[in-house]
Amino acid sequence: MKSGSIGAGLAAWAGALLSSLCCLLPLAIIVLGLGSGAFMAVTMRYRWLLIPAGVIGVTTGFVLFVRERRRCNALACRMAGSRFTLTLLIVAGLVVATSIVLDRFAEMSSDLLVRLTDGGTHDSASGHAMDDMK
Repeated sequence: MKSGSIGAGLAAWAGALLSSLCCLLPLAIIVLGLGSGAFMAVTMRYRWLLIPAGVIGVTTGFVLFVRERRRCNALACRMAGSRFTLTLLIVAGLVVATSIVLDRFAEMSSDLLVRLTDGGTHDSASGHAMDDMK
């Protein structure tokens, strides 16, 4: 594998990891029972930094990948590991997109968290309604 395709994969995964630190990773840790909501509360404070860093990292990965592919096409060479790198880039992009969705739709994320940790016994119709409280 050439350093260009390795750099593309590393940049994308660094971005995906940074982006997932605020939303996706804490959610997975809580669902697995390995942590608490306090971990998510701490990492959510830095979402203004982590999500843009994730977007920049994945975008940089795609730019490096396209540049290496164009270089190989110009030299009539075969790009080693291009399918694998492209797959990693797409998965990293999906991780970042999921982090953005979880951040932008916080109520949906909290309902999802309750359903996952409750074992599916949470009534979805109740949501956050507090009609019975007086």
